Amino acid sequence: MRRLANAFVIIIASVGLLTCSQHPKEKAQNPLAKPSQSQLKNITYTNTAKVIHVFVALCDNKYQGIVPVPKAIFNGQDPETNLYWGCDNGVRTYFKKSKDWQLLSKRKTKGLIMERLVFKHRSKNAYLIADAWDGRAIEKTTEDFLFGCSGQLKDTVHADGKVIGIGGNAQLLAYIGHDGLMNFRLADKFHNADGKTRDAIILTCISKSYFKPYISTAKANPLVWTTGLMCPEAYTLHDAITGYLNNESQQQVRGRAAAAYAKYQKCSVKVATNLLVAGL
Repeated sequence: MRRLANAFVIIIASVGLLTCSQHPKEKAQNPLAKPSQSQLKNITYTNTAKVIHVFVALCDNKYQGIVPVPKAIFNGQDPETNLYWGCDNGVRTYFKKSKDWQLLSKRKTKGLIMERLVFKHRSKNAYLIADAWDGRAIEKTTEDFLFGCSGQLKDTVHADGKVIGIGGNAQLLAYIGHDGLMNFRLADKFHNADGKTRDAIILTCISKSYFKPYISTAKANPLVWTTGLMCPEAYTLHDAITGYLNNESQQQVRGRAAAAYAKYQKCSVKVATNLLVAGL
């Protein structure tokens, strides 16, 4: 199945903009109710290691404002073959194959987060937690990412015999998937709660334009985000994180992301550098 899915990926990745729509479309009724802001967790924890928390909104033909494509890789309730998770360049598969990261645990759940992965870097004191969110819950995924960026949502996980802070306890938060802000609006409720500045990577279509008001309010630092339509596969995130963990400058991190995108999307580095930008 993965080889079949990867064949579809090659077609879609070469014209990644086909998965995005800047115009709302009529969507199936979403049965998932959003929790209120009062239900946010606030478990404060100080990490001794660097922590990256990745929010992946599984792509979904039925519940997201995307141009419909092959169901095998755009079923938002099936992480196994989803383009952004189980396919060869999805977050789970790509990081599992990386020589830099060791998978410590894989936990399937019945909630909105369908699967959680915990990785440990093989040479750095760093952890990466990646969550596969049900595609129906893209609005909640986006909200929780922004609540984490603002320090309003803080939580922990237990792995490697340690307590690891996630959400607002992480130093770097990343969002991968469709830009749901093209299709819905969020209230201005992501004000920074603790005076801390967190780094953010937002790999979705035109993320700088759509996410900027919320990232500004959250006082987060956009390490890498986008100016146009793009295919948000894991290689861009992976290489940006490599630069981040090497304590490289923001422009160097951006350069790594652009080089990876150019390589896999077979476009020029100039095009990728114009697409992937840094800072407000």
